[in-house]
Amino acid sequence: MCRCSVSIPSNIAEGYERFSKKEKAHFLSIAKGSVGELKTQVMLAFELGYLHKENYLLITNECEEIGKMLGKLMYLHKNN
Repeated sequence: MCRCSVSIPSNIAEGYERFSKKEKAHFLSIAKGSVGELKTQVMLAFELGYLHKENYLLITNECEEIGKMLGKLMYLHKNN
């Protein structure tokens, strides 16, 4: 969970340091994939009893919001 949660902002930053739109889009896509990976790992941690329901719901909701923000960022990037 630590690796994919660090991967999200790291890939956003790396994408914005690239020169081409294609490279930026690629790294935003990787960041969005890391959100999905984190959501899966959080779900598994909850199902296996490592997370309380409150924390599971909090983290899952945060992942959903971050995923939506990345989706909008990708859309704006594509259309500018």
